[in-house]
Amino acid sequence: MPTDHVMARVLTELGETTEIDGTLPIEVIHRMVDVGDAGEPMSIAELAPLLGLSPHTLRYYEQAGLVHVGRDDAGRRVYDAEAQRRLVFITRMRLSGMPMRDLQHYVELVEAGSETEPERLDILVEHRDTIRRQIRELQLSLVATEYKIAVYGGATGSAGRDGTDADAGRGTGA
Repeated sequence: MPTDHVMARVLTELGETTEIDGTLPIEVIHRMVDVGDAGEPMSIAELAPLLGLSPHTLRYYEQAGLVHVGRDDAGRRVYDAEAQRRLVFITRMRLSGMPMRDLQHYVELVEAGSETEPERLDILVEHRDTIRRQIRELQLSLVATEYKIAVYGGATGSAGRDGTDADAGRGTGA
């Protein structure tokens, strides 16, 4: 996924020992995808690394109709402040797992005008609920993983501290 790099940066910013209680400080996301002074037009080579995306991904987003990009006299892409803000939003939504088709529909609604705000709100609320469900599922997976680590005495590998199979007779299946 093109946003893996951004996610790695976010997790590094949070630190390995930070507890996540179901919410992620939005300031971290702002810092991770902040394009700086959005008043200055940027080239694809300038913008891509700020978003943690490849130029190919930025071109793909343009081809998919998610962002409109101007061109300079030589035909090179120039990302104005509006395009930069749109790409920051797109990056955040992709980072959170929003499918492209949903993002495309959302952008179509934005471009259709303010009368589509209720439908846009519905899309975002549904996406938020999906994210919350995924967080709960990941928390359950984390609990299962931590249990198995404890079973193995904190050691890696398939044997317990005494050299025997720590799962023998426990019916855990793994």
